[in-house]
Amino acid sequence: KAMCSGKLQTALLVAGYFVYLLVGAAVFQALERTAEKQEKMAAAQMKEAFLQNFTQLTVAEMEQFIENLIEAIQNGVYPVGNESQFEESNWDFSNSFFFAGTVVSTIGYGTLHPKTAGGQIFCVFFALFGIPLNIVFLHRVGKMLSLLCKKLGKFLHEKGMRKKKIKFLTLLFFLATGILVFLCLPSVFFQITEGWSYSEGIYFAFITLSTIGFGDYVVGKQSDRKYFSYYRVLVAIWILFGLAWIALLFNL
Repeated sequence: KAMCSGKLQTALLVAGYFVYLLVGAAVFQALERTAEKQEKMAAAQMKEAFLQNFTQLTVAEMEQFIENLIEAIQNGVYPVGNESQFEESNWDFSNSFFFAGTVVSTIGYGTLHPKTAGGQIFCVFFALFGIPLNIVFLHRVGKMLSLLCKKLGKFLHEKGMRKKKIKFLTLLFFLATGILVFLCLPSVFFQITEGWSYSEGIYFAFITLSTIGFGDYVVGKQSDRKYFSYYRVLVAIWILFGLAWIALLFNL
């Protein structure tokens, strides 16, 4: 009875956690998408004006253009290519979900951030409740994985293995499995999808799962590459379960 109750609580927690992320993604998308579109139109106009008059610009006007260009890039707007690229949004649902996941996990790459007053205020409250929820979620998933460790240990003990050896082998098993599943294999995936080297993929995976989040490498940000739908959603889910694996290692 207690086991059924625990499973129900876990299922409700997982469902509630993902609903929280989905709602957050939808709100961020609604608050930020219009402002981003206006910013992209302004960047396109700035580029057009520069191309028409670049031979007549003064030094001061050229410096102003560079400052505006840097500001646009920092805000995630890349005024390159044709106008069809401006139709692609940094705040589509996939990107918004990815952003929501990086907020609650405290990674915070810094490459995508809310720029409207409403988006910034919502981000404060979203993180205020989302970060504790994320900690509870990771703790519960880590606890579930710990039960697998106990079952594995019990099986080995029944085979006549000593407890110290069991502890070492259990830790080694989950460490090796986690490195393979959350670091080595995803790095191959990033190498293919992003065009990075394998070492860059490993670097990105470690910097992400350790929640350092420098922001020098971020998935789905290269304008010259085509990404499949919900690519960043998949990466966000990898991050969440990767963090649960890190939590398990601390428990062990």
